[in-house]
Amino acid sequence: MSYATPSSSYREMEVFSASRERLVVIVFEQLVVNLERARIAMERNNLELRVTSLSRARGLVGELLASLDFGQSQSLSTQLADLYQYMLYELVDVGQRGDLHVMRKLVTIATSLRDGFAGAAEQLSTVKKSA
Repeated sequence: MSYATPSSSYREMEVFSASRERLVVIVFEQLVVNLERARIAMERNNLELRVTSLSRARGLVGELLASLDFGQSQSLSTQLADLYQYMLYELVDVGQRGDLHVMRKLVTIATSLRDGFAGAAEQLSTVKKSA
């Protein structure tokens, strides 16, 4: 039998009650966390943490790729798909070569995307509340 920590229970409830827009932000938040963990693991030569964090990051990018809706905004979805595929390629490469410069670039990209999607989700939420 497993007992969830209060913070994991809170996160679970947040996910179950989140809007689609908020779920995308949550995935980006987790992506940034795992990329940062991988970066730190690379700096400390912690192979186990690096492998685990990169694997989780690849899974999260895969989730983002699978969540794209090409029917709504095909050009934006295509551009995001290209970016996510680039990130997947680089994550595999970083896992093999351990290039810290590329790792930092991936953290920057994911952080920028997270911030952009968080801003968009907040604006959408405001519009929905005022409607």
